[in-house]
Amino acid sequence: MSEYSGSSERDVQREVTELESRSTTAARLFDIRLIIGGLFVLYGVIVTIAGISPSDASLDKSQGININLWTGLGMLLLGLFFLTWLKLRPTAAPVPQVAPDDTSPDDTPAGG
Repeated sequence: MSEYSGSSERDVQREVTELESRSTTAARLFDIRLIIGGLFVLYGVIVTIAGISPSDASLDKSQGININLWTGLGMLLLGLFFLTWLKLRPTAAPVPQVAPDDTSPDDTPAGG
């Protein structure tokens, strides 16, 4: 008997489609580009805010260059690049591996 003997073919197909969509959502949620882009944007905002009004002491340490502002803006750009890349080239859905069907003894090759 079939594993789905109490279900119709349509119910089985609906369940397979639902599981495939969950798998695609999980693959997109844990895409490394999302994690890297999100962290760079977050830290870029923090560092840029710190660089908006630098103290005289921090400017003296960096020889007059506002390091926090430039580094924060660079981090923001890199994070936005990763997030844009994710949006333009989304992760493809994983292809489920098809298990070989159970073969009957009549299907075995001769001599094996």
